[in-house]
Amino acid sequence: MTIVNFTPYSALIGGAIIGLAVVIFFLFNGRLVGISGIAANALNQKERRIDNILFLVGLIVGPILYALISNKEINISISNSLSLLIVAGLLVGIGTRISGGCTSGHGISGIGRFSLRSIIATITFMVVGILTVLIKNFV
Repeated sequence: MTIVNFTPYSALIGGAIIGLAVVIFFLFNGRLVGISGIAANALNQKERRIDNILFLVGLIVGPILYALISNKEINISISNSLSLLIVAGLLVGIGTRISGGCTSGHGISGIGRFSLRSIIATITFMVVGILTVLIKNFV
């Protein structure tokens, strides 16, 4: 078995940057980071709407700026049909509503606060993701 994508240093640096971003966001906004909550607030709330929209735009613009500055190409390939992606997106949206947040909210902000609900949700996300990969690869 060959480990192809074992990158502990870049993973550690990336995790530290994400953690720092969560702390900065909390200090300046008084709110926790969770992409589904920020996306919902960008659509539903009148106050702080621009903050939420700017955060979402930053998620798209950040990697593009990195690619331009570092001269690295961003390779994205989508191997499934558009209809399957739409259904998957809707299921993810329903799941985030049922669980009261998404993987980023529970996994980053929730676990950092030692929230039992977030710990259970993150374990559930991980187990279901691992089982999905195993089923897809071995069935």
